[in-house]
Amino acid sequence: MDHMSPRLRAFLSEPIGEKDVGWVDGVSRELAINLITKGFTKAYILLGQFLLMHKNEAEFQKWIICCCGATECEAQESSNCLKEWCASFL
Repeated sequence: MDHMSPRLRAFLSEPIGEKDVGWVDGVSRELAINLITKGFTKAYILLGQFLLMHKNEAEFQKWIICCCGATECEAQESSNCLKEWCASFL
């Protein structure tokens, strides 16, 4: 876990529970507002979208950029965060 950011490490340290979407690594304040506006208020809802896309990082990144206004960096970090969470908890 040395290569992980402190934020990613914190997110992966426990089950997702009722964490707000802003807890997801890679989700900036601005992106969180965009996601909340679209109904993605909780991290588990965003995780659900990732799972609906069969954990396909490229597809998820394309979706979060096109539909939610994420930057490429935000898209990569958030998809990696959700992928790592799935590897740890599913």
